[in-house]
Amino acid sequence: MDSMQPKKLLIINILDILKKYTDEDHRLSQKEIAEILETEYDMKADRKAIKRNLMNLIEFGYEIEYSEALRMVKNSKGELEESYILSDFYLVRDFTDAELRLLIDSLLFSKHIPYSQCKELIEKIEGLSNKYFKNKVKHIRNLPENMPQNKELFLTIEILDEAISKGKQVAFKYNDMGTDKKQHPRKNSEGNVREYIVNPYQMVATNGRYYLVCNYDKYSNVSNYRLDRITDIRLLEMPVKTMKKVEGLEHGLDLPKHMAEHIYMFADKTEKVTFRAKKYIVTEIIDWFGKDVKFSDETDDEVTAEVRVSRMAMKFWAMQYGEHITVTSPESLVNDIKNALQKAVEKYGK
Repeated sequence: MDSMQPKKLLIINILDILKKYTDEDHRLSQKEIAEILETEYDMKADRKAIKRNLMNLIEFGYEIEYSEALRMVKNSKGELEESYILSDFYLVRDFTDAELRLLIDSLLFSKHIPYSQCKELIEKIEGLSNKYFKNKVKHIRNLPENMPQNKELFLTIEILDEAISKGKQVAFKYNDMGTDKKQHPRKNSEGNVREYIVNPYQMVATNGRYYLVCNYDKYSNVSNYRLDRITDIRLLEMPVKTMKKVEGLEHGLDLPKHMAEHIYMFADKTEKVTFRAKKYIVTEIIDWFGKDVKFSDETDDEVTAEVRVSRMAMKFWAMQYGEHITVTSPESLVNDIKNALQKAVEKYGK
């Protein structure tokens, strides 16, 4: 630095040192704080000034822990008297390292946040801890470059949040991926880009994706749209359609129930489905369908499960777990699954 920092910055620099260097496992004495102030901040401060500013920070509400040690020191008359020495200062963190790791892992597992924004968010989370935490999570630099690249995602979330709060409709374009690995807006039968006008009710995260639970204004049923495929979103002045007018939401949105019944976020009507399953996948069944699943006719190896679920989602799920479960009702769904499996066998038979 070109010149010494003004003394009024002392308290700010001490706080910065505590944020950067301390936690329960890494503590600093007043002497060590003074050394860092001189080497990194070009600022000299005696022990009394450091102690005074540390106490001020505590008085201001910062949670700073320290230890006290009783020592006998000579006073101005040369007599020994008791004196408490404060040391081992550290700043108590709002988040533990384990909690920060969980937040970072959630971002890494996410399939809807673009690479550059994900990396930026992770760096911000790292900043909530100290330099020692950053050394522990160097592996997060190895983020895949092939993550979604919809750079409008955060803007979409912001506008949807405002729309839901104000009870307003939104309009947007909805995209599909092409073989060129880029997004292309859906078009209508005339070949024009299609604009979706929807009544937004809730944003939810499931299966590593972020979805909007809403109603496509032209129809009366529930729709689910992936946020990373929405572009050119606009907030409209038109009030949303009340949930009472939407099939399946007449009594409001029961989010846990909705998520359990729409495991792949298909928007068709739900119905009661029963299937016979191997008992070793009971954990997976509860993971997918929630604790409302009903079990009966249990044997040593198998059990019957009854769920309420989207018919299309159940068809896909039954094929995914085909080696472990057998759908028994409704009969029409059983036939749909049989036909789909037969077509698959014929393709592989060729």
